[in-house]
Amino acid sequence: MVPSDLKYAESHEWARAQSGSDVVTVGITDFAVGELGDIVFVELPQVGAKVTAGAPFGVIESAKAAVDLNSPVSGQVTEVNAAVTQDFDLLKDAYGQGWMIKVKAGAGAPAELAKLMAAQQYEIFLQGQAHKH
Repeated sequence: MVPSDLKYAESHEWARAQSGSDVVTVGITDFAVGELGDIVFVELPQVGAKVTAGAPFGVIESAKAAVDLNSPVSGQVTEVNAAVTQDFDLLKDAYGQGWMIKVKAGAGAPAELAKLMAAQQYEIFLQGQAHKH
């Protein structure tokens, strides 16, 4: 089930923008966690790091692959969920305890978020992904 209050990137990151706040929470989707399988390493940025929409902010590695984590918005990292770099099981709660970073989004964030998929679009996108395997 894909939470309806989030926005989604084709690279399987999600963004939760809180109304009245310029802080956007970012993580990877349940689908991505499942596809990666046995996660062995997560690298996240430091608080204060600048991130750019569509550009990598970190890396996640599994027994199968190493994948860039791409930021859905541009801005500055205000918080990092260091727990997920130690306890990979938290990522199984992809939309809860498995969040990765919080970004104080820049002025371009509304436009950046508008380019992302809504939950329904992402579900259709995932159906397309499933047919590729």
